[in-house]
Amino acid sequence: MMDLSMLTTAPGARKTRKRVGRGPASGSGKTSGRGHKGQRARSGYSQRPGFEGGQMPLNRRVPKRGFYHETRRPFTIINLDEIETSFQAGAEVSLNALAERGLARPRSGGLKILGRGEITIAITAMVQAISAGARAKIEAAGGKVEMLGVETLGGEE
Repeated sequence: MMDLSMLTTAPGARKTRKRVGRGPASGSGKTSGRGHKGQRARSGYSQRPGFEGGQMPLNRRVPKRGFYHETRRPFTIINLDEIETSFQAGAEVSLNALAERGLARPRSGGLKILGRGEITIAITAMVQAISAGARAKIEAAGGKVEMLGVETLGGEE
């Protein structure tokens, strides 16, 4: 008969912890694996990430390029072939409509439509930017394009 007292862990599943400072015969006696003196041998030692012992750290040695603007939100870009497969005729294509279908984030900097692919359905595109080729294809299919300003996105954060 088997009961809970007979259960054991698999071999190698539990590793015994290293016991330091238990005499020279243990292999981890005296300095307990910390070497001789120095900052790292002391109790309470901690080091911030990226510290290189006083040497100029890598993130400060590497040249910095470009410009980062915290509130910059780039356009969400979508092509006509993606619109063709995601919307029906007469639909209104906007940033919110794309976000509902999981094709865009609602808080991006706006919507830009590019002209890759063909479109055969008439849609109303409410965008902040559009390429000339995409505008021509939408209007040729019987749709229309409404240009919106970036300020219509709900203001700044």
